[in-house]
Amino acid sequence: MLSEIRPAIVSTILFTLLLGVAYPLAITGVSKAVFPYQAEGSLVKDDKGQVIGSALIAQPFAKDEYLHPRPSAAGMGYDASNSGGSNLGPLQADLLKRVTADAATLRASTGHDQIPDDAITTSGSGLDPDISPAYAELQADRIAKARGVPAEAVRKVIADQTQGAMLGFLGERHVNVLMTNLALDKAVPKAKPKAS
Repeated sequence: MLSEIRPAIVSTILFTLLLGVAYPLAITGVSKAVFPYQAEGSLVKDDKGQVIGSALIAQPFAKDEYLHPRPSAAGMGYDASNSGGSNLGPLQADLLKRVTADAATLRASTGHDQIPDDAITTSGSGLDPDISPAYAELQADRIAKARGVPAEAVRKVIADQTQGAMLGFLGERHVNVLMTNLALDKAVPKAKPKAS
């Protein structure tokens, strides 16, 4: 009986050590050596070396001088510990009511009739760090007014931060909200109020 069980026990221990310990450690080591920025979470640091966020996770930006991310259904909003969508289906009245209200608010505040989908819909994770160039463009006038700079200066930063599809065909053009907001702070800082 022991001679029949021993190979099963040895195989289980061997494959646990090989595939549960050695393989993950090897992949982690290779990824840290080849892609150190990505392996460490794509952390973004300020000039003082302090971590201010990740290029892979959305953060709440509510001030008018910044790009705003997609709406979030993650916990209390952009809560990485409670990531997830709203699970509301396209025929549910709650979703229709929220999307309609959000679209009406954006139309009133921007004066634009066409509202990009990502401006009023949440992503599957609720933490999408990117928005469409159309949604970024929709926010340019508001950002320029809040910063006291010409709208064209803001549009240039947005255009410079717009990334194409990966390898030219995977995904769509997008704008990373955190990286663009950092670029806005450098390129077009908020104008100081004039002394009276």
